[in-house]
Amino acid sequence: MTVYYNRLKLYFVPQPAADRKNGIMNIKREDLRNIAIIAHVDHGKTTLVDGMLKQSGTFRENQAVQERVMDSNDIERERGITILAKNASAEYKGVKINIVDTPGHADFGGEVERVLKMVNGVLLLVDAAEGPMPQTRFVLSKALELDLAVIIVINKIDRPDARVYEVVDEALELLMDLGATDAQLDSPMVFCSGRDGTASYSPETQGVDLQPLMDTIVDYIQPPEGDPDEPTGVLVSSIDYNDYVGRIAVGRIERGTMKVNQQVTVCDYHDKELNRPGKITAIYQFTGVGRTQVESATVGDIVMFSGIEDINIGNTVCAPGTHQPIPFVKISEPTVEMTFSVNTSPFAGREGKFVTTRQIRDRLNRELLRDVSLRVSDGDTADSFIVCGRGEMHLSILIENMRREGYEFQVSTPKVLMREIDGEQCEPFDELTIDVPAESSGAVMEKMGVRKGELQSMEPVGSRMKMVFIIPERGLFGYKSEFLTDTKGEGIMNTLFHGYAPYKGEIPRRNNGSLIAFETGETITYGLYNAQERGTLFLGAGEPVYAGQVVGMSPKNEDIAVNVCKRKQLTNTRASGSDDALRLIPPRRFSLEESLEFLGDDELLEVTPKSIRIRKRILDHAQRMREQMKSK
Repeated sequence: MTVYYNRLKLYFVPQPAADRKNGIMNIKREDLRNIAIIAHVDHGKTTLVDGMLKQSGTFRENQAVQERVMDSNDIERERGITILAKNASAEYKGVKINIVDTPGHADFGGEVERVLKMVNGVLLLVDAAEGPMPQTRFVLSKALELDLAVIIVINKIDRPDARVYEVVDEALELLMDLGATDAQLDSPMVFCSGRDGTASYSPETQGVDLQPLMDTIVDYIQPPEGDPDEPTGVLVSSIDYNDYVGRIAVGRIERGTMKVNQQVTVCDYHDKELNRPGKITAIYQFTGVGRTQVESATVGDIVMFSGIEDINIGNTVCAPGTHQPIPFVKISEPTVEMTFSVNTSPFAGREGKFVTTRQIRDRLNRELLRDVSLRVSDGDTADSFIVCGRGEMHLSILIENMRREGYEFQVSTPKVLMREIDGEQCEPFDELTIDVPAESSGAVMEKMGVRKGELQSMEPVGSRMKMVFIIPERGLFGYKSEFLTDTKGEGIMNTLFHGYAPYKGEIPRRNNGSLIAFETGETITYGLYNAQERGTLFLGAGEPVYAGQVVGMSPKNEDIAVNVCKRKQLTNTRASGSDDALRLIPPRRFSLEESLEFLGDDELLEVTPKSIRIRKRILDHAQRMREQMKSK
């Protein structure tokens, strides 16, 4: 029996035992615990998992291990965020602890919702300085809905600005706000430094290692239970793909035992008609950060298995002759759409390996196998596709992955998905939490007013101001760069989907126009020197451009055509060498996200493995002018 620290009281957790229900022996797997780590972005989930794996002996003593070993994706490493849920396991005192490291960003909520079905408890990780943040609330609400046990982990207690006791109160208040049960409100607390790999039961005590955290997991999180002799039942919570074996399903065995070469039936809770036979050809279990092939697995185990074609997330794999689909919560619907299409610029096909409609369609369909929050449908033309996701970041990650794989295509500006509710046109709204220096709050309030944001609360936190707005999701398009400029790079903004509400009217998307290349060619210093007086350039000298390409940003709210390929006319008194005296302002280089934010409704983003170019939909200058005259 173990004693846990809680600011409300001290309490005891009895050791569980096997019991019998309805004549079926429910055997508790005392040798197994399944947990997920949930938290806001950058509160230290992946770093804490690193420490748990290292201290449990997963790696050899002299093994070189990279930081954030669970972030295996290049983009995850570069951005310091977790995009895909990962599985790992650690051994502690004869107990195998299956760990799921989940994303904290709301755009990847589809990942969070489904992996929580595989676990019996969660570690709620909260930064000791920042406290619970919007996406902490999002992920925790999903865990409480599933009645999962919660262990509160106050992380980064070694931060100079840590405010441990206030954050403890805030975490308990969050649980109460979300309607937690009495048992969940009595959750044990552990105080950690993920970076140092230490934990303790009290904030006053300096930890030595993560043993207090591991003990709490083993003693407090209920082991999975069930009857290994029951007919097999596995809910598919995730999908992987391998070119050699096809789809690989990931899920927890809810009932019975699964064996290699076993005949099974595939059904679905939301599709009563589905009843398809299949055969298990291989089973894997997670060992450390790798996987081990096994001949069988039993109730409570998290497994990967292959052999069933066209298996989908949410399907139930059960014994032949039994049609008992396991309930599965439908994933929240997408709120943002973009059009992906074949590249039609004059430079099309120069840099990409995969450029055709068929190749782009196949790649988007493969993404659907892994990403349950994504929707893909045919566009208005034969070479375009409508791609819907949970937010700008969700779709930008897909775009970045595709370009790194060698795909070349173009995308439109993001648009929100409207709905008609009770005969009224409605749009998605976000709850926006902003944390800025106090002197920047006025500029932020002004911009929020223009973007139809409604202030919900405003409170000082030290020398900073914390504000909460309800704002149309489209009001945030293109705002991030502006926000960082207004707050001198010190502002923090986080969003959480709030729901649909009546349409708020027009919102200005951009206050500036574009500088557009007038002709195709190579940029020349002389032409750029003259163009930079008209605005901010995106290109330097010696770069190829085409007519209709956006080469800069105009401070005026209108487009300006510039000739960046213009050469100086040479005479006997004007030599080309005098160009050396011209001084060019360094160009502003946009990242993929900044390019998407900048896009106007009449512009497209050309994406290739080597380049990102903004262009006008209509490249010809004269035709573009005629279209503008018609629209006035």
